[in-house]
Amino acid sequence: MVQTATLALMLKQLNLTSIARHWQTQLETAERNGWDGARYLSARCEQELADRHSRRISRYSKESQLPPGKSLASFDFAELPEATRAQIQALAGSSDWTRQARNLLLFGASGVGKTHLAAAIGHALTERNVRVRYANTTALVQQLQLAREQLRLEDALHKLDKYPLLILDDFGYVKKSQQETQVLFELIAHRYERASLIITSNQAFADWDQIFPDQMMTVAAVDRLVHHASIIEIVSDSYRRKHALGQRGSEPASQRAHIRRQRTGRRQAALTARGVTNRARRPSTPRPSNRRRERARTARDDNPTARRRAPGGSEHVQSPFGLLPVLGPARGAPNHPTTQEAPTPKNSDN
Repeated sequence: MVQTATLALMLKQLNLTSIARHWQTQLETAERNGWDGARYLSARCEQELADRHSRRISRYSKESQLPPGKSLASFDFAELPEATRAQIQALAGSSDWTRQARNLLLFGASGVGKTHLAAAIGHALTERNVRVRYANTTALVQQLQLAREQLRLEDALHKLDKYPLLILDDFGYVKKSQQETQVLFELIAHRYERASLIITSNQAFADWDQIFPDQMMTVAAVDRLVHHASIIEIVSDSYRRKHALGQRGSEPASQRAHIRRQRTGRRQAALTARGVTNRARRPSTPRPSNRRRERARTARDDNPTARRRAPGGSEHVQSPFGLLPVLGPARGAPNHPTTQEAPTPKNSDN
């Protein structure tokens, strides 16, 4: 009689984990449907292979470090020629070119979708059991430079050999230094006719002298990349700019009014926090404007009897003979007019 506990252990030792989990449940199904032993064993092997494929794809996707959500279905091909679209779909639908160690070079301005296309091709090839590694070129070059300083550059390059496809994104942003560009050239030379590269760059080959300080190194790098390569230039407007403009123009009027009310509410809350509100604001005495002061000064100049205050502080009055001082009461005298009425002349007849 077969011991079920022993059978489960033997299946795990053979790394048949799916069969070890489901053999009892599927055995009841086989007995109920009258399957023979061969059919039951075939069904168990198919399930094991399917589970292994699913786990392998999940592991490849995790180690690839590809940007999520990038696929050909979500890419807008409206502004690309039909031939370019067919070429990209052919590269994503077959892994033969990776087995031939061919390269793919994507050129175009910033925002036209180079990274999206490279990541979409990477995701599609991952589904076809191709190990893919995505990396920002500057970050990868810095890692290789660190490995070179630690005398481990050869080991680091051989670790990348396990990926038949290596995606180098933003190739044109590498700093132009002797150490980093030397490491980048060694990476290109190491993978030449060994494994495939996908390179995205916003700089044409004519501008690659800004990446490599030596012209001979530039020519050697370009020669190795284009020898077995497909070159695609993407000519389009920036998708990020079009998306931003489309979002701004597609907002309904009610939403824009709601946004304005929110801004007004935030502004009023800020004023309230500072103790300044429409109700609590104290009325301030308006200061005379410059124009009002100028009109008052002009009126004084036009009035010949207008009093002015001299620099010393005493009052003067304007007269045809100039400024004349105004005589006030004597010091210590009472503060009332000092003028007296003239005496009435007596009548001589009295």
